[in-house]
This record gives sequence, C-alpha cells and structure tokens, in this order.
Amino acid sequence: MKAFQKIIVFIQIVLIIFILINIYQVNTFASSSLNVSNSKVANVAVLLYSFDDPYMLEIKKSLENIENQNKDKVHFTFYDGKNNMAVQNETIDSLRKSSIDLFILKLADTKEETIKNIMLNLKNVPIIFMEVIPEVVSKVSKLYSKAVFLYSTSSHEGVLQGKILVDKWNTDKKFLDKNNDNILQYILLKGEANNPYAIERTNDVISTINGAGIQTEQLALVNANWFRELAKTSVDNLFLKYDGRIEAIIANNDAMALGAIEALQKYGYNKGNKNKNIAVVGIDGLEEAKNLIDKGLMTGTLIQDTKMVAEAFYNIGMNLINNEPPIANTPYKLDNEIITIPESYKPYTGPVSNS
Repeated sequence: MKAFQKIIVFIQIVLIIFILINIYQVNTFASSSLNVSNSKVANVAVLLYSFDDPYMLEIKKSLENIENQNKDKVHFTFYDGKNNMAVQNETIDSLRKSSIDLFILKLADTKEETIKNIMLNLKNVPIIFMEVIPEVVSKVSKLYSKAVFLYSTSSHEGVLQGKILVDKWNTDKKFLDKNNDNILQYILLKGEANNPYAIERTNDVISTINGAGIQTEQLALVNANWFRELAKTSVDNLFLKYDGRIEAIIANNDAMALGAIEALQKYGYNKGNKNKNIAVVGIDGLEEAKNLIDKGLMTGTLIQDTKMVAEAFYNIGMNLINNEPPIANTPYKLDNEIITIPESYKPYTGPVSNS
C-alpha cells in the first residue's frame, strides 16, 4: 500500500513539473513574441514627386541618414514620381496590399480630388502629406483620421533673397546696373503657378528690392515648375529675346538657378569674366550652387536645413505608427489640422561673406 502511495505521489510530482515547464514555455513564448512585436522595424514608403528635384534628393538623403542611425526602428523605401500623378497613383495602388506601416507623400498634384482618392484607397494606414495648401486641407482633413498634413512655416526666404541683391546693389552697383539707368531689369523663374511657396517667394523678393529704394523692371516671369531643364530652356530663349538687357535672374529655387547659369554659359556669360556676368540668385543651398558662388559664377542662395524636415517626418511618423498623437513629444504645432515645423534659411554669398 505504501509503495502504491509513493507511486501516486511520484506521478503527481511529475505532473506538477510537467505543468510548470509548459507554463514557463508559454510565458517565454509570449514574452518573446511581445519583444519581437515591440522591436519591429517600421516599413515606410516615401513617394517623392520627382528625383529630378535636387531638394527632394536632399530630403531623401537626410531620411537615409536617419535610417542609418535607427536601423532597428525604421526602413525607408523611396519611389520616384517622375512629376507624374499617374505614376504616383500606380505606385500607391501597387503598395496597398504590402505591409506598409506609413506613407510619406510629396505629390505631383495636391488638388482636393487627388487627396480624396488616395485617402479612399489607403485604408487604416497612416499618411503624412507634404505641402498641401491649407484650403485643400480644410476640405479633406476630416475624411481620414490617420492622415496628417505637414507644412513648413515660411521664414520669408523671398525677403532674404531680395536682401542679397540689395546688398549687391549697394556695394557693387556697376555689377548689377549694367546700363546705368538706375533700374534693375530682371527675369523671374517661378515654381508652380499656384504653389504658395512660389507665390510668397516671388512677391517677397521684389517687394524687398523695391522697399530698399531700388526701381525694378520685370522683363519676364516664367513658371519653370522648380525644374532645371525647363529653366535652362526658358533662359536660353529669353537671353536672345532681350539681347543684353538682363541684369539679374531671380529663381525660386537653386535647381532653376543652376539651369539659368547653364543657359548663360552657352553664350559665354557667368564663366569668370566679371564684365560678362549676370546676377543669379536661388534658394535651397545645394552644394552645386554653393560651389558656383564660391567661384564667382552665381551671386547667392539661401541654405535650408533638410535635416529638420526629415526629422519631422520621422518623429511624426513614428508617433502615428505607434498610435500616439502625431505631435506627442515634439516641438511642432498643430493648427487647423496642419502640423507646422519651423524652417530656417541663411543667406550664402560665398565663404568670406558667410563667415
């Protein structure tokens, strides 16, 4: 009888040990699964409207730097929209069934209907839209709870750009006023016609020059849509049309400024001879532009910190992925459904004057 009781006790002990082992394994598996979930690398699709825009490539580069510093947290995949909304729509459609945790979209077309269609197609996936005008945001923001709109606050870059030309006029008037008529004759290369940045930069740069007491004459205004090649072609044609009357070329961004310089160099200008040099100013602080300024072939630009924009994408995006409020633990502001981030520009007119 005692032997039988010992056997029963032994069996009970074995069962208890077996149960404890299984409980431990279940808990370990659950803990392991939780750790895997928490350490999941976020898969982010970044659709840029065009890789031909150097500024877009600078943002891409800044995001890549962020990924390199956070490889255990995020992976960015970049898609070239080729400045074609049909291409971007096709890309979005192809990614709909992929395991994308976040979309960052800088679209070739930011009209209301375009934004609505994207919202309808991307269900339950967070989206950050870049540079959609407030008028459109007010109409679409309530349609999709997982969408946010990122807009950088202007630091009046047109004013700073205008001051570059004002300073040049005041310190080296002969360089600008080549015909000595006390009027600055200029061509303005504008971004997209209805783009708020382009409109503000265009208005501010001229009002700043005029506000400094300098008379101006606009020879031509061209919507070169931020693109280098379009600016190059436009200036090529305008140079012949105005036959020596152009004293300055004002571009809403560096890409168009670089295109303008290419066109001028075709006719022997802006190659190092001060007597055959037309003032060209841009915005963005691209390395190629700064190199030309250092050589005296371009007059000035404004250096922009793309790192700040990329960090905003990352910080807001990770909040959205983790179901946190989009601006939680960030310095950004949310106003009328738009998240604003500060932008800072610094004039660059060469290594000496910039020091």
